Amino acid sequence: MIRSKKVLYIAVMAIFAVILTGCGSAASSKANLVQGKVNVVTSFYPLYEFTQAIGGEYVNAINLVPAGVEPHDWSPKSRDIKNMTQAQVFVYQGAGFEGWVKDFLGSLSPDSTLKVVEASKGADLIKTSENKEEFDPHAWLSPLNAVKMANNIKMALISADPAHKDVFEQNYANYAAKLTDLDARYKKELGQTSKKEIAVSHQAFAYLCRDYGLTQLAIMGLSPDAEPTAQDLKKMNEYIKDHNLKYIFFEELVSDKLAKTLAKDAKVDTMVLNPIEGLTQEQVKAGDNYISIMDKNLKNLVIALQ
Repeated sequence: MIRSKKVLYIAVMAIFAVILTGCGSAASSKANLVQGKVNVVTSFYPLYEFTQAIGGEYVNAINLVPAGVEPHDWSPKSRDIKNMTQAQVFVYQGAGFEGWVKDFLGSLSPDSTLKVVEASKGADLIKTSENKEEFDPHAWLSPLNAVKMANNIKMALISADPAHKDVFEQNYANYAAKLTDLDARYKKELGQTSKKEIAVSHQAFAYLCRDYGLTQLAIMGLSPDAEPTAQDLKKMNEYIKDHNLKYIFFEELVSDKLAKTLAKDAKVDTMVLNPIEGLTQEQVKAGDNYISIMDKNLKNLVIALQ
């Protein structure tokens, strides 16, 4: 038994090394600034969607992290920095999500007119257990936090283009109503499930768990490339058995090999729970967005929690 567990651990760590090799793509956004519109550069996908929903036809939104690229280890290239510097508005998540932002902001000229928005400012943030001075940055996975983040973006757009204040206010109200409806669906559906525990590959769902009465155990930490230990793997196996779980959730922008290996050992299945840190090329083509993916997440959660 001890030997089999050791073999499993070695196999898992070999797979993990392959996963790490695929992280941190050097891809860069190819979008351009547009004259006559408010140019807004966003640090990753949810902020891009919120900006588009509120800005509509008066905004040219540029999402820095390309489709299919995991944003945790991404950093801007020269073209990205040029776009950020020359745009009217720059929106980033904050709460420690983008490690490169501090250097970028420090490099701005004293006479820069760039309006900088820390989207998570004012959101109901969760302090991490590892360090009480640090926060879990995945605040957008709470629809009610997303309302606050979208409001921060709205205020910046009004400041950059006051002539279209009424449009931005109305677009925001419409989008906020969709987010509020999404929150209501989550409360209703998850309030009726018999189980309340989920096993995940990436510790990204603390906000979702807090809002809807769930508990997560993750194979890896707040970053999807945080290396699991033998103790982590053992703890996950015990958690799955103790709570009679049938699934381990994985995400699409990171290899699912580790989750599938652990699922096979624990004799459970895998299913997607998307932290919406970016879209795949297929999701872009299918017209998926934050709300549609959150609804798919809800559907999968309900299945797993029966």
